[in-house]
Amino acid sequence: MGMYVNSIIPYEAYREIVSDTYFVDKSLLIEELIPALKRKNKYFCITRPRRFGKSVMASMVGAYFEKGVDSRELFDNLAIAESKDYLVHLNKHNVIFIDFSRTSRECSDYGQYIERIQDGINGELVSIYKDIEIRRDDAVWDVLQKIFIKTGDKFIFVMDEWDAVFHMLFISKDEQKKYLLFLKNLLKDQVYVKFAYMTGVLPITQYSSGSELNMFLEYNMVRKKKFSEYFGFSEKEVDKLYEIYKRETDDPRITREDL
Repeated sequence: MGMYVNSIIPYEAYREIVSDTYFVDKSLLIEELIPALKRKNKYFCITRPRRFGKSVMASMVGAYFEKGVDSRELFDNLAIAESKDYLVHLNKHNVIFIDFSRTSRECSDYGQYIERIQDGINGELVSIYKDIEIRRDDAVWDVLQKIFIKTGDKFIFVMDEWDAVFHMLFISKDEQKKYLLFLKNLLKDQVYVKFAYMTGVLPITQYSSGSELNMFLEYNMVRKKKFSEYFGFSEKEVDKLYEIYKRETDDPRITREDL
């Protein structure tokens, strides 16, 4: 169990959220993603401003699908547990989870940045698939293709902060294009992709004007409102959170109207 492949990190991140006093159950997002496991349209990009819970949802998706940990204790009491396919897919899939906002220590160029990701994934795949000859310095998509050919194994990709590269001062415009090509090679038309779930702040079209990532179904908060109920809080949810605040606070100073 490592940082990328069937990692415990999404589970632990979501466990902390579920345990929080102000937790709001958004787990039915998973029910809407499950059909993608059998469809050609299996690439989702959900973009929202910061503080809308994108990373929380990415952690939830990873924690539910991945084989690396038994997460039934997190989901048994949530809305998704009522779904007919709940146990069919709970912890049944290989998940590669990438937080693109993370960098190596003293990272100063794109080569270091992207090698950390590729070397990290490849190293973990070497440990998991010991009977397959894998070279750590191969392109990660070549490694995943080899694994699929030998075993038939497919992978769910959960990617948080996909656009972080475009805010890193040490990455040039040309390197940003290399990054788009990296994502294309990793995901587009690859038989080992079971489905891909990606989040970011700004839309793909702002960065990719070509065909690199045109396989993604992109959902923002203005034009495509599908999934909107899973990000941010509705008025009813705010009311519930305010009731928790009043119950948990000895001398509440904020009114519902102020909030």
